[in-house]
Amino acid sequence: MKISIITLFPEMFSGPFSASIVGRAVQSDRIEIDLIQLRDFAKDARGKVDEPPFGGGAGMVLMAEPLVAAVDSVTVAGLSDKRPHVILMSPQGTPLTHRRAIELSRLESLTVVCGHYEGVDERFIDLRVDEQISIGDFVMTGGEIPAMALTDAVTRLIPGVLGRGESAAYDSFSGGLDNLLEGPMYTRPKEFMDRFVPEVLLSGDHARIKAWRRAEALKRTEDRRPDLLRKWPESD
Repeated sequence: MKISIITLFPEMFSGPFSASIVGRAVQSDRIEIDLIQLRDFAKDARGKVDEPPFGGGAGMVLMAEPLVAAVDSVTVAGLSDKRPHVILMSPQGTPLTHRRAIELSRLESLTVVCGHYEGVDERFIDLRVDEQISIGDFVMTGGEIPAMALTDAVTRLIPGVLGRGESAAYDSFSGGLDNLLEGPMYTRPKEFMDRFVPEVLLSGDHARIKAWRRAEALKRTEDRRPDLLRKWPESD
């Protein structure tokens, strides 16, 4: 998969995308990440890509023309007339879910646009954006960190990126858990500060362990995210 990220601050991505699972995925060529500087598509020598909003108001708005030009510079390999799926990171977007990350991980390429300032010209959204995605009901200084979160969530679902094939299948929100939160996990030592690993996990009885884990997942979901239990009929 190729992920192209249009941003005013490409330097922000060097650390997160060179380390851990995403870094290994890049090194193994399972994903390609292309960082595109929006200012390269400005019309003036100063790299101006923003203007005050018509009608007044605080802040600046990213202009439609450089955004369209930046998106149009990205094409699917070998197909100069085809654009990748274009996502605008925006607090007004649809909340990112594990299910949507799975769907996006199956695409050949993505273009992710990092919003900034007070927003972007609506005409750019109308002309080029396929969907807007939010990582939560809060506002950040820009779309760079949300773009990192989206890239991480999608990358780990690409076949071969994680060490074990079933790792992603049993994450919280995954189909392997019926969209429940994952239950508690334990490792060595068996006893730590007077707290012990549950006996069932040491029993070697795989049927009991599976039943215990499902019961704990249900309990944790009921305690922390009861809204997920209400969605069960829609999650089959």
